[in-house]
Amino acid sequence: MRQNIVEKILASHLKDGTFVKGSEIGIRIDQTLTQDATGTMAYLQFEAMGLKAIKTDLSVSYVDHNTVQVGFENADDHKYLQTVAACYGVVFSRPGNGICHQVHLERFGKPGTTLLGSDSHTPTGGGIGQIAVGAGGLDVAAAMGGGNFYMNCPRVYLVNLYGELKPWISAKDVALKMLEILTTKGNVGVMLEYGGPGVKKLSVPQRATIANMGAEMGVTCSVFPSDSVTKKFLKAQGREADWTELKADRGAKYDRVIDLDLSLLEPLAAAPHSPGNIKKIAELQGGAVDQVCIGSCTNSSFRDMMTVAAILKGRKVHPSVSLGIAPGSRQVLQMLARKGALADLLDSGARVLESACGFCIGNHFSPKSGGVSLRTSNRNFEARSGTRDAQVYLVSPEAAAVAALSGRFTDPRKAGIEYPDIEEPASFIADDSMFIKPSPELRSTEVFRGPNIGKPPKNGPMPEKLDGTVMIHVGDKITTDHIMPAGSRLKYRSNVPKYAQFVFENLDPEFHKRCLENKAAGGHNVIVAGESYGQGSSREHAAMCPMYLGVKAVVARSFERIHAANLINFGIAPLVFKNAADYGSIKAGDKLTCPDWRTAFAEGKPVVLRNGRAGTAIECVCALSGRQRTILTAGGLLNHTTGK
Repeated sequence: MRQNIVEKILASHLKDGTFVKGSEIGIRIDQTLTQDATGTMAYLQFEAMGLKAIKTDLSVSYVDHNTVQVGFENADDHKYLQTVAACYGVVFSRPGNGICHQVHLERFGKPGTTLLGSDSHTPTGGGIGQIAVGAGGLDVAAAMGGGNFYMNCPRVYLVNLYGELKPWISAKDVALKMLEILTTKGNVGVMLEYGGPGVKKLSVPQRATIANMGAEMGVTCSVFPSDSVTKKFLKAQGREADWTELKADRGAKYDRVIDLDLSLLEPLAAAPHSPGNIKKIAELQGGAVDQVCIGSCTNSSFRDMMTVAAILKGRKVHPSVSLGIAPGSRQVLQMLARKGALADLLDSGARVLESACGFCIGNHFSPKSGGVSLRTSNRNFEARSGTRDAQVYLVSPEAAAVAALSGRFTDPRKAGIEYPDIEEPASFIADDSMFIKPSPELRSTEVFRGPNIGKPPKNGPMPEKLDGTVMIHVGDKITTDHIMPAGSRLKYRSNVPKYAQFVFENLDPEFHKRCLENKAAGGHNVIVAGESYGQGSSREHAAMCPMYLGVKAVVARSFERIHAANLINFGIAPLVFKNAADYGSIKAGDKLTCPDWRTAFAEGKPVVLRNGRAGTAIECVCALSGRQRTILTAGGLLNHTTGK
């Protein structure tokens, strides 16, 4: 049978189910990664399952999100992560070692393997030929313990690349063009496979940038071939032994083919407040810029940073612009320093930030009120930067650096600067001293638990009937940042009763109070939403905290993959309107009831909600596998796994 790359990897890892498109399959996971914003709860759940050691080939715990240590909470959680990693055989990446996706690509990613991460941008690993998938922390915890990861057998789209990128056009422009083609919704259950002669013209870090932003398209993951370019990268990292060739068979089949000529691309930007709001920079030419942020897991590789340093060398940042630069890993920072590029960045007036996620998640370096911020990161959701009314645009490192010099949106091709064509190095600095690797001696480490760490909250079994009240009625493209704010709130991630106070904080500050009052009175809480509910982060707290507040169902026009899975994992029913028009017939405060609620899910029957105000019956679709129905009726995956 002729197979594409996706089919080759998934078929070789298939452990449960039949490889039929749309059906549920369970695959073996070779590697996992967690980061501190989601990993703390993932390891608490791992412990709650009673697991004694990891059963993956490799699991790595990174600290890269909450490195701003104001108060004790983040430092305490970092110590918990370090000690729990030692106890259970997990590699621990210390704060300052870099952003998980870039560091993993550099030091651990292997072609042909599977990687599951508790971060939505785990698909970055597709740049090196991995099936790398983002998921909620509970799914990652189960995989670390040897459990299968379940998903629907995907549709596979081939993206045929032709030509070569011209000067001042970058991999970020490829990702933005793909967002223009596929948009940010409607791609659930799809995996992208990149091929064609243009692939050979892209380095592994460039491929990783493109794979990274597949998350914004809603695809499960993106994967590139493992070829001579991949081998060169791994050799430069001192890991040539990890290389294996990976390519599609001639005549392999795909569900859709997209042709993209790299030579025809031009500088692009994602305008506020969606990665899918694509504009040509030429259309924005001359607009004032207040802030520029260069870095994140999307665009902070050695080549990106060296390109920016070369553009800034001998020049000064415009007086009206605040420029922050965050190299993606300690490896990159070390190499910038040794090559003199770090001095060039400092001489220009740039502020060099920690090698962490900081500005991307609104943890620091927020723009001024109403400020225009150009960022090389992957998301520009409203308020994500930490400033509610900021206007955030996503651009390439080249476009960002040129704007920092001019103080305005500037087509970099017309900036009058010679294009710095930076080559990938023949060898990278391979200093792994910031990893604490497992050893028999460390297995006896006592796990540290600070006062901010609580037990993972558990749901009760699904009630026999639904007695629901609509607590909020929201629109399309509601992101996990809307549901569960990041930034300074992330320090409460292991204290769910506290973190739950901020659910829908930016949309409805009183949401949590109403939910707790109704829950205390014995009622059930319901959320009603439009299309593409749950875009963005894999942050399972966007399901866990609503569960804590007594939410039993989310009724939406459509869901994004990771969030729908997280809702099931925490015993919240993800219902889709059978008739999309019913969405508009419901108002906040409406009573939605279903007398055979539990029976309908347990037996796979239609779910019909009765709207008490309107006197109407609303039929909903909840296409679940038998496994998912069992988890949902049990009240969530933790209940199902522990039998409690």
